[in-house]
Amino acid sequence: MLTHLSISNFTLVDHLDLDLRPGMTAITGETGAGKSIVLDALGQTLGDRADGQRVRAGAKRADIHASFDIQRIAAARQWLEQQELLQEEEPEECLLRRVITAEGRSKAFINGRPVTLQQLRALGEMLIDIHSQHEHQSLLRRDTHRRLLDEFAGQIELAAKVRQHFRHWQQCHEEFVRHRDNAEEITARYQLLSYQVQELEQLNLGEGELDELESEQRRLANAEEILRSSHELAALCGDDDQGLSVMLHRALHLLRDLPEKTGALEEAEQLLTSAQIQVEEAQREVDHHIDGFNLDPERLREVEERLSAVYEVARKHRIGPEQLPELFRTLSEELAQLQGGDERLEALEQQAQAAEADYRKEAEALSKARKSAGTKLAKAVNRQLHELSMPNANLEVSLASLKDRPGPHGQEEVEFIISTNPGQPARALSKVASGGELSRVSLAIQVVTARTSAIPTLVFDEVDVGIGGATGDVVGRLLRQLGSGGQVICVTHLAQVASKGHQHLQVTKTAKKQSAESTLVALSGEEKVEEIARMLGGMSVTEQSLAHAREMVTAATD
Repeated sequence: MLTHLSISNFTLVDHLDLDLRPGMTAITGETGAGKSIVLDALGQTLGDRADGQRVRAGAKRADIHASFDIQRIAAARQWLEQQELLQEEEPEECLLRRVITAEGRSKAFINGRPVTLQQLRALGEMLIDIHSQHEHQSLLRRDTHRRLLDEFAGQIELAAKVRQHFRHWQQCHEEFVRHRDNAEEITARYQLLSYQVQELEQLNLGEGELDELESEQRRLANAEEILRSSHELAALCGDDDQGLSVMLHRALHLLRDLPEKTGALEEAEQLLTSAQIQVEEAQREVDHHIDGFNLDPERLREVEERLSAVYEVARKHRIGPEQLPELFRTLSEELAQLQGGDERLEALEQQAQAAEADYRKEAEALSKARKSAGTKLAKAVNRQLHELSMPNANLEVSLASLKDRPGPHGQEEVEFIISTNPGQPARALSKVASGGELSRVSLAIQVVTARTSAIPTLVFDEVDVGIGGATGDVVGRLLRQLGSGGQVICVTHLAQVASKGHQHLQVTKTAKKQSAESTLVALSGEEKVEEIARMLGGMSVTEQSLAHAREMVTAATD
């Protein structure tokens, strides 16, 4: 629901803040006062084409904000969440903003974040439906016809299931065609993979084996140097004349023979004793190493051949040798998927056929539901059109078959077509209905689909063009009926319509020497009665017109 509209420097409006409530809101004013400014501004927040001439004379830019309560609009909340535009602090509120410069450039925002006009229009279509000759008159689009029919038929879930089945069918079919049309490439790939996997399988490089081989190779390659250094180390530790053990023994002998030792010398004696023990243990470890050391040229050759084989395969695949185990797993999985070429192709074809059968089954059920609901919808709308002084109008719900080229929305194209005069064939709404007729057709359709439609806010601009008297009273009654279940905003010049509003807004224009300004005020009580009387009797408001107006307002609330 639209809750607030703020307009700055737009056409004749300097600044306007407007709070809106549920129900029917009637907007009235004298001809030329600017009744449609509110709807024009609202259209800008919904993605209408920007026009720098709409910026108020002397201002650099126009700024328009529209606030919506989306608590009950699940589709809008889901869309905002998917686009990462949902407000975390107040997820039930949504703010649309449009800034237009005098040069004709514009910027669009949703909840304070810059967006494209396409995004603005996509969200706007979920929030509000304007019935006029605006750019985004939704009733002129077949997508709207299909949505209204599916909602009226109670088949929104089935329609979603049809779209899901169609996507699955297309995916299966594309996979089958890809394998069928690339059979030679797939065969060549299979043969290459078979060779590569076999080579890696024969190599059989285990996890961690490469590190172990490289370490062993370094050890074997330097075996003679290691053994020679080990003998030198053993001799350095254990030589009978100049070895470390002998020298440490002599040092300790000198310390122990001293008649008197200071604390420092006692500490030195302890350290040398510890060093002697460490040297003796080190000598035993070196001797143990020498005794167990084995020069093995044959093993060195085997290790180096194994490493050469590993490095060679890695170079073929242009990867590091440590990546070979993972490559083996990846190629093995791909090979497994390509095995059984003809059998797999047949399986993919069967899968695609099964997916098509599932789609056709659901689409056929949707077609039957649409046909039945379309007949009921057309009859109900035509009854409303006859009440709206269009006795010769005949709306039909056309279901053009698409069985040979089905799509995500089913096996038929849904379109509302209408004939407004006897003997004329039914044609598209945009080609037959005039502006006033289109508004009344919109009203009739909305009255019929009000309980099932997902759009919470409806706007009607000059819905009463070309009618009056009893028909105007019917229009007003229907608009009030729609407003009772949601929100309706209506620009009208008929007292019969305005009197039915739950809220009443009056537009007035004040002319100055070099400028003019439109303002909008909420009317209630006697103020509303006086405006209704003005609409009934023109500029001369009489006691009779006031009494008539008061009677109309009272009757509307009964």
